[in-house]
Amino acid sequence: MFEPLETILLTVGPNDESRLDELGETVLQVAKPTEATVVITHVFTPDQFHDITEELGMPEIAETEVDKVLERHESIRHFERLFADHGVDYEVKGVVGDISDGIIDIAEETESDRVVVSGRTRSRVGKAVFGSTAQDVLLQSPCPVTFVKAKD
Repeated sequence: MFEPLETILLTVGPNDESRLDELGETVLQVAKPTEATVVITHVFTPDQFHDITEELGMPEIAETEVDKVLERHESIRHFERLFADHGVDYEVKGVVGDISDGIIDIAEETESDRVVVSGRTRSRVGKAVFGSTAQDVLLQSPCPVTFVKAKD
């Protein structure tokens, strides 16, 4: 039976700066006509979180307050402006931990109907050596996943 899309999880990673417009357009194509809420998420590893809090001059902030860091994160602010300009409801949700597990956990917690993730093409050896967050999400997600491939 047809289930309408109510929640779309947009994952934003540290390597997505060059893909913000593509990710935003992909999400808008689905969220706007279905009136779905977009959950913008960024999952930081503990080291990434420490680095970004230092960079933002917030070294005392606890991992449990990750959303305060995301309020100042330029990629997140880009999407907030985009969705506000297009009248799309959104919320921001961050987490610190394993990136793939964090995305899956947020997808389950928000009962997302779709996950949007981006990535780049890697060789089989590259995936084996470095892993692939996008591949993990594709295989473990509780809902369909839209993959936005990086333009070369």
